[in-house]
Amino acid sequence: MSSTRDAADAALTPSAARSKPPRPADPRPVEFRYLGLGERLVDYHAAWDEQRRLHALVASGDLGPQVLFVEHAPVYTAGRRALPAEYPTDGSPVVAVDRGGKITYHGPGQLVGYPIVFLPWKVGVVDYVRRLEQALILGLAEYGLSAIRVPGRTGVWLGADAGRAERKIAAIGIRVSHQTTMHGFALNVGNGQAGFDKIIPCGISDAAVTSLGAELGAAPPALTEVARRLEPYLRGQLALAGNG
Repeated sequence: MSSTRDAADAALTPSAARSKPPRPADPRPVEFRYLGLGERLVDYHAAWDEQRRLHALVASGDLGPQVLFVEHAPVYTAGRRALPAEYPTDGSPVVAVDRGGKITYHGPGQLVGYPIVFLPWKVGVVDYVRRLEQALILGLAEYGLSAIRVPGRTGVWLGADAGRAERKIAAIGIRVSHQTTMHGFALNVGNGQAGFDKIIPCGISDAAVTSLGAELGAAPPALTEVARRLEPYLRGQLALAGNG
């Protein structure tokens, strides 16, 4: 969803907030919410509305850190730096969103996670993105995949091997407002290439997109199973109380 530059650009916290005493990191554990996961495909706008509702509660301190897991109905979304040339070649509609990054696809078989957490001042936006990447890398290791970061490119990748170029398995695009995050990551689990073939995903034209099922060469695991395996790694990476 985004580049390293986008991750830095995503910090939208009003500068006036810095005149207030720093709010300490939230010590409450992450709460995981399964928004219809394994039961139904969720409309993107409905999930976005739920993100905004929870964001207001987390930003105010009325609610601790949250992670929403969802499987979307097919949709293209474009971040602030998306270019018209990267849009679907067949004229499919695109939802313009307030995250960093360019254009991406969400659809059946893809696990989307929306962490909504308060970031203390000592945790920068790029640091937060790296924490998301690390949680995904650790989760993919549970399935025997050695996922990596690629310098200069946000997200999680599989390295080049056996004649195959680097390929992206998870995209990340975020927004930070009032020191609180929203949007998040999209991990390709059982989805194919069809949705991505019509766009230049994340604005990257020189690399392929892959999925957990394709890398395993077998039927992909259920999204709920993958989400459960990610939980402890997200909980660990998003435990920010020692960084306040």
